[in-house]
Amino acid sequence: MALIRYTASADTTIANAFQSNLNIRASGSNMGASDILEVFSVYGRETTSSQELSRVLIKFPVTDISTDRTNSIIPASGSVSFYLRLFNAEHSKTVPEDFTLMVRPVAQSWQEGVGLDLEDYKDVTKGLPGANWMSASNAAVWTSSAGEVGGSYLTGTSDPTFKGTFSTGLENLEINVTPLVEHWIAGTISNNGFGIHLTSSQEALFSGSDGLNSGSVLNNTGGAETSYYTKRFFARGTQYFFSQPLIEARWNSSVKDDRGDFMYSSSLAPPSENLNTIYLYNYVRGQLTNIPAINTTGSILVSLYSGSATNTSPSGSKLLLYDGNTNLTGGYVSTGIYSCSVATTAASTPVKTLFDVWHSGSIEFFTGSITPSVLSASSAPAKPTYYLNITNLRDRYRRNETVRFNVYIRNKNWSPTIYNKATATTETTTIHSASFRTYRILDAHEAVPYGTGSDLHTVLSYGVSGNYFDFDMSLLESGYVYGFKFAFYDAALSSWTEQPYIFKFRVEDYGY
Repeated sequence: MALIRYTASADTTIANAFQSNLNIRASGSNMGASDILEVFSVYGRETTSSQELSRVLIKFPVTDISTDRTNSIIPASGSVSFYLRLFNAEHSKTVPEDFTLMVRPVAQSWQEGVGLDLEDYKDVTKGLPGANWMSASNAAVWTSSAGEVGGSYLTGTSDPTFKGTFSTGLENLEINVTPLVEHWIAGTISNNGFGIHLTSSQEALFSGSDGLNSGSVLNNTGGAETSYYTKRFFARGTQYFFSQPLIEARWNSSVKDDRGDFMYSSSLAPPSENLNTIYLYNYVRGQLTNIPAINTTGSILVSLYSGSATNTSPSGSKLLLYDGNTNLTGGYVSTGIYSCSVATTAASTPVKTLFDVWHSGSIEFFTGSITPSVLSASSAPAKPTYYLNITNLRDRYRRNETVRFNVYIRNKNWSPTIYNKATATTETTTIHSASFRTYRILDAHEAVPYGTGSDLHTVLSYGVSGNYFDFDMSLLESGYVYGFKFAFYDAALSSWTEQPYIFKFRVEDYGY
């Protein structure tokens, strides 16, 4: 699993809406301590052409993201995606439909403030800390080339801008904001957070006589003569754990180690499927450690030798491999982990054991064994059903744990002989495209949905012992029971098929 969540470090709503008396605007009010964020546009409430707007400012701890990258917790730029996620807050008021929210970088620093009142806008800053419609802080007004109120935003052609579209108005906001987050990490754009508001064509129309902003009202000659009232999200102060505003870092960290599912090259398979990727894991005193002679940039060579089930070491000459050589060059994956793609054709009588020797010059680092199989076609379509089990599942976990779960999978209709039952270890079936989700049993809330899109951040790894995945328990709220569910990709159906098994566990904060 490759998912890290960063909760907002500051957020607030700023508005120029009228108070209930329709005489005083909320342009000096702050809502930084509210548990709700609000975006709306109201046209023609005070007069037939009045404009009332609300916008959201939200900031995230990019220094934490940068530190995680420095410590190799998240990968380098280009190998990870960042998503802004805000969660819909249900309310009793009207919800707009068919609208678009703009998400832009804020151009200057601002203060969150401690205001709470989103109804009557009574928490006026009056020089106290907190951003409002007119000012970014108690010491600075909003500044831009247009002298804009309602926030200052980067709107140049090279500045990252994002859009979120809403049909029913009840949707959550989820946008890939990777370009801007990478700018923040690199320091090429200052991290002043996101500004979120309706498009200019959906914010209310206002046309000043001189074509400029008028007091707290934005000049918007192409604006809407209809209202979009009101879209609400949960703010960082919400009591609901899974509704906090997030930036999610997602990437595919799955390991595809074919050592346990190694196949001889066959004319039945496309060339890419004839390659088997095998791994070397270098543990020193229980910790993955780079091989000094190889480190991160040197080359490591891999050779294959034939053998038998009774052999304990390679013998004879190196096998000729798919590129016509006897040595293949492996590569560095991450600390202490190296991989190599290997292909070889079976002899007329396929050997039952192959030995892979990892070396550099005259130094041999590791010798492993492989039990290869020969691909064969079938006279009938496959309709597999599977039995699943998490072999090391406990009934409870602490929130500070990251756990590796081993998933045993076999064909449900497997029927071994009595001899096999008595003498052999049950073989596991490796699923090459498997994903998991996690949900709260109490109300079926999706804590971690399937990540089967472009990022594949919930895809299972596999190795010599079958499928497995890592899970960070801090993603879950303590005090509840959760369940894992699994889905396998069915190429014949071009879709994912969820398996009928649930694996339950509880998350606690205290030791046990």
